[in-house]
Amino acid sequence: MIHAIGPLRALGSQTWVQASVRLAPGNSGGPLADARGHVIGINTMVAGRLALAIPSNAVRDFLAAGPRSAWLGVTVHPVRLPRANGKFGLVLLEVEPGSPAAQASLMAGDILLGTDEKPFQSVDDLSRAMDGQGLRLLRLEFVRGDYSRVRRVTVQLGVSTYRKDSIAA
Repeated sequence: MIHAIGPLRALGSQTWVQASVRLAPGNSGGPLADARGHVIGINTMVAGRLALAIPSNAVRDFLAAGPRSAWLGVTVHPVRLPRANGKFGLVLLEVEPGSPAAQASLMAGDILLGTDEKPFQSVDDLSRAMDGQGLRLLRLEFVRGDYSRVRRVTVQLGVSTYRKDSIAA
C-alpha cells in the first residue's frame, strides 16, 4: 500500500514513494512494483515503519542525463549542531579512498556546513553545489573534532578517478 508520494522534511526536497512494504537487509536497490507488476520505484531505505523508494521517473531522468562529473566520494547524513545554535550540517559517514573528498583530506566524522558562498540548508544544497561538467573547484566549509573552528577545503571535481557503483554524493 502506498501511503504518500512526496518529500520528507528531514531528507530535503527529493520526492519519495512511501509504502508499507517490509524491507530486509539486502532489499535496497530492488524494485517497488504496483499490482500490475509495473516498477514504480527503487527501494532505498526504511523510515519509521515505511519503506522509502526513489520514484521510477526520477531514476529514468537520472539515467537519461548521462555521466556526471560531480563525484565527491562521500556518504552523508543531515545533522543539527547543538553547539552552533542548531546549525544544519552534513556529517560524512564514509569517505571513499582515492575520491576527490579523500584527496582533499576530508575524513569520516567531518561535518560539511556549506560552500564559501552559502551555508547548507538541506542535502540538496550539496548536490546543487556539485552540479556542472568538466574540471572545476568546489570550496567547502566544515568542522572537525571539537567543532570549535570552521575549516575550509578546496575539492577538485570532474577528475577521472576510479569510481565504484554506489548511491552517494
